[in-house]
Amino acid sequence: MTIVGETAPVAAPARRAARKPPASRGSAMSYGFISLYVLLTLAFGVLPAVYALVLAFTDGEGRFAGLANFATVVGDFRFWPAVTHVALYLVIWLVALVVFVTLLAIVVHAIRVRWLSRTLRLVFYLPGALAGASSVLLWLFVLDPAASPVSGLLSALGFDSFVQVIAPGNLPVVFTVVAFWTGAGGWIVIMYGALNNISAEVIEAARVDGANAAQIAWRIQLPMLRKWISYMGIMSLAAGTQLFVEPQLLSQASNAVVPNDYSLNQLAYQYAFQQNDFNGAAAISLLLLVIALALSAVFVTRGGLFERD
Repeated sequence: MTIVGETAPVAAPARRAARKPPASRGSAMSYGFISLYVLLTLAFGVLPAVYALVLAFTDGEGRFAGLANFATVVGDFRFWPAVTHVALYLVIWLVALVVFVTLLAIVVHAIRVRWLSRTLRLVFYLPGALAGASSVLLWLFVLDPAASPVSGLLSALGFDSFVQVIAPGNLPVVFTVVAFWTGAGGWIVIMYGALNNISAEVIEAARVDGANAAQIAWRIQLPMLRKWISYMGIMSLAAGTQLFVEPQLLSQASNAVVPNDYSLNQLAYQYAFQQNDFNGAAAISLLLLVIALALSAVFVTRGGLFERD
């Protein structure tokens, strides 16, 4: 009896410990999942950024140059027009994205016919499966009244030739349409998932109180989507400031009707590979980074992205 009494308290914790999964196994798996991402981030994100930082503050011979590279690019006659082009595009693109993506997500979420809702989500998402360059090549045909399937609409808008459609004054809207077609579908699916996280009891209580669909969307769904809208704005802002593929391909396809220095990224490309001035190109990239971070901070603070519910 003494032996049993002495060993039982020891054996019970041992059995409980045996039933517990080892903590080290879960930790090792977690580190394994994130290790590849960390390595890729360091190789293609952090190290290039540090290298660009060094280039931006040195000259062609590696000597410290202070703000000379920044003064050179800001004083370039092409710099401020490029800033204006990107700014106009961002304003139109972000407003269209926030308004129409949120509206379409709410409309699709309100559809009670399951197969129709799934079909619409698939239709919205499919254009995003195309790579950026492939999408722009497709739009080269859509924007040409001579070959476009919507030539009647283009003619009704007063466009009779491809050159008229891609006139520099029309480009912010053109790029917005292309970007919306390729990128909005994925955000609609994300917003749809966010709407599914809103408690059904809250929606039902609003209906019992007499709220209609528009009031539910405005008073309940939109406030609860605020963080997701803010996140969408930050990610789309980061992508929008990098405008390059669309104007570059249009410039080549239009025989320079669209200038090859239309956007800041194109101007950085010109500095690096036409003027062999990598230091100036790095200065432009850092200016873009600072602008994007500042605007992202506005989305974070106004959208309450890191606030706890």
